[in-house]
Amino acid sequence: MTGSVVHGLENLPHDARPSAVTIGKFDGVHRGHRAVLEQLTAEAEGRRTVVVTFDRHPAAVLHPESAPETLLSVAQKTEALVDAGVDLVVVLPFTPDFAALTADEFVDRVLVRGLHAERVLVGSDFRYGARGAGTVESLRAAGERAGFGVALVDDVCEQDGTRVSSTGIRTLLETGRLDEATEALGRPHRIRSLVVPGHQRGRELGYPTANLARDAEGCIPADGVYACWLHVDGQRYGAAVSIGNNPTFGDVPEKTVEAHAIDVHLDLYGKTVELEFVAYIRSMHKFASADALAEQMGRDELRIREILGLPAPV
Repeated sequence: MTGSVVHGLENLPHDARPSAVTIGKFDGVHRGHRAVLEQLTAEAEGRRTVVVTFDRHPAAVLHPESAPETLLSVAQKTEALVDAGVDLVVVLPFTPDFAALTADEFVDRVLVRGLHAERVLVGSDFRYGARGAGTVESLRAAGERAGFGVALVDDVCEQDGTRVSSTGIRTLLETGRLDEATEALGRPHRIRSLVVPGHQRGRELGYPTANLARDAEGCIPADGVYACWLHVDGQRYGAAVSIGNNPTFGDVPEKTVEAHAIDVHLDLYGKTVELEFVAYIRSMHKFASADALAEQMGRDELRIREILGLPAPV
């Protein structure tokens, strides 16, 4: 059965079907999150499995000056949660009015009347309600009154004891440590965006590229060259991806994402493409000439072909 997604308090099921519920930002839907989902499924015992999450990081409302960039867009996140097998994903707009709900109001409106919760899974540092007044202890007390049990979920850690977290993964991506980010995520990182006209320099160098719009969904990794899979129209193609401001030419003031699909000629303008990051190839450099850059791009492509298992050029 395919899971479903609803947005807003007004669209909660409000039916009599009992639910097993977990609550959190779930940014990245990383290994730690999937361990929570596995525990949720194990403890559901036939109940509907529900993830309650938010349409933005709570800090965007509570502390906008320090709100982090998200790893995934809301659409990417809900898709990943449904793909993980959740029956229902509830996306709540984290507005000032929502943030002002008391702990008791949150329990009553969301868990009791909205979802008919019988089992609730949260982390040991879980807080809820206005100014974070609700704690695990108060949630357990509310559960005793309303008829739901509360279980704690354990952190997932790397071999060095570091907790797998969205913040840590964001740092790994932003510093070019793609292999570590992939390990923490449990899958390759992805971004997606609309293809828009660019400077056409790749075409002039013999490597035509698709230029992604700046409002890409997903956290854009550090500047550099990457081996990627490009997904479009239900198909997958090997790609060399460049992220940065093209220092060889020096007239691109902002970071751009450009993807060269290998061995195919695609008309991608106006289409939404998704890039799946497989390997970090090298950092960005300023080359002495366009010809020197083209030679390096040729070497990059050979390495990317090897990484992706694509045949050598004829």
